[in-house]
Amino acid sequence: CMLCWIVLQLGPSKGVVMSKVENVIIVGSGPAGLTAAIYASRALLNPLMIEGEEVGGQLMTTTDVENFPGFPEGIMGPELMTITKKQAERFGTRFISKNVTKVDLNQNPKKVWIGDEEFQAKTVIISTGASAKYLGLESERRLLGRGVSACATCDGAFFKDQTVIVIGGGDTAME
Repeated sequence: CMLCWIVLQLGPSKGVVMSKVENVIIVGSGPAGLTAAIYASRALLNPLMIEGEEVGGQLMTTTDVENFPGFPEGIMGPELMTITKKQAERFGTRFISKNVTKVDLNQNPKKVWIGDEEFQAKTVIISTGASAKYLGLESERRLLGRGVSACATCDGAFFKDQTVIVIGGGDTAME
């Protein structure tokens, strides 16, 4: 086509910039984002995951995960995230390990930025999850996974029949 010929003749260094519109961009690389990536990849949507600089979400700081199906003996959080990412890669998910700095979801195609670099997509899935709130005590980090937990729902069963202190008032703390 004539446009292709012009692009080949001028090239990007001469001012022609062609931007591809992605089918799906997934922002966030925790369990929800990686699950979305697996489904989107298997549907042949060729998703692009912008996983952020802290890859894997909160499960990267979790030790024993015993409430996830398919692992009767439990699994370590980082291991679960590693194998889930490999599964998404197996089906064709592409990854960028940087943080999204801005989005514009009010137009089509949607726009996602990493710094000054703009990406466009028909669909954007935002799965940035949550981050645990800590008190800021010196011992919290040292004892994380050794009696200190950031998820009562996830880790409550480890402390069955023990005296515990739950700090927080959200749904997870109450449960």
